[in-house]
Amino acid sequence: MKRALKIVLCVLLALVLVVGGYVAYVFIDYYRLEDNIPLEVDRSLGSTSGSLTAGTPLRVASYNVGFGAYSDDYSFFMDGGTESRARSADAVRENLTGAADAALGLNADFLLLQEVDTDGTRSYHIDELAYLREQPLAEIYHSFTFAQNYDSPYLFWPLTSPHGANRAGIAVFSKWDISGALRRSLPIEDGFMKLLDLDRCYSVQRLPVGDRELVLYDLHLSAYTSDGTIANEQLEMLFADMLSEYEQGNWCVAGGDFNKDLLGDGGETFGVTGPEYTWAQPIPSEIIPEGIAIVAPFDGGSPVASCRNADRPYGPDDFCVTVDGFIVSGNVEVVSASVADTGFRWSDHNPVYMDFVLR
Repeated sequence: MKRALKIVLCVLLALVLVVGGYVAYVFIDYYRLEDNIPLEVDRSLGSTSGSLTAGTPLRVASYNVGFGAYSDDYSFFMDGGTESRARSADAVRENLTGAADAALGLNADFLLLQEVDTDGTRSYHIDELAYLREQPLAEIYHSFTFAQNYDSPYLFWPLTSPHGANRAGIAVFSKWDISGALRRSLPIEDGFMKLLDLDRCYSVQRLPVGDRELVLYDLHLSAYTSDGTIANEQLEMLFADMLSEYEQGNWCVAGGDFNKDLLGDGGETFGVTGPEYTWAQPIPSEIIPEGIAIVAPFDGGSPVASCRNADRPYGPDDFCVTVDGFIVSGNVEVVSASVADTGFRWSDHNPVYMDFVLR
């Protein structure tokens, strides 16, 4: 009896040491990148479209490619689903190729991407940035930038197929020359919740327009937070940055994944509501300053959502919402903004795009 008790106690002690050691590893390994990091501008792609001029019609597109895992029948464990990584390396390549083709079909001057893995367990260590560059994107775009916003320690969950260690970020492809770029660190929650979030940031690309500049932002705001207010603080930081540029006479265009209900009533708009879907909240109008406007892509005649909840394979009764969109300064004229309907075939997001003119 004493021997059995000793064995049980030894096993329990070993488990405590393993769990404690793992928790210590996660906290010790955790870090955040500094603010205001200059980004390398890679100009090794195709030829430039020339010099930007005011009054020229332009198009910007944004697409969260979901690290190449989210086919339309995929569900993700952090959204209530069952899967934690892509199904295979071939599945990653297939989804990335489909997403790249869909983006190319929009013929955008600027392409903003989110959830691009550079090395990850969940994406079979495929350098997705390099893969996308080698796709036809290289024939269309002149320059690109990349800003890291995720570098996680090894996540041993789910136990049967751990999410693993992953490094990812946001990428911008441009037909026009980017003269310089910067990574800005966004505020995130403190305490334990920071371990569930990314190293949130936005990237700032500067493109010459005569003696002024088009300032182009790529963003991916927080989703897994305790109360949702941190995303408002992130927006307020971005708004202040854009307003400062606008007051200097520059044009500002931002796009990306807000993880916010940009229509305000996405569940009702797309026919599925429920109290369990609370992660995408509207943006409070009072935090939007004068001179800055949110642009939610929407076609009233044929409404299409930009994102599905990935708690199960995609179906007609799934919760859908538009969380991807744009922000513009007051000197940018928005001609139209829409969602491209891919049926969520290659990602849990649809690409969005906006036509605009610099005034």
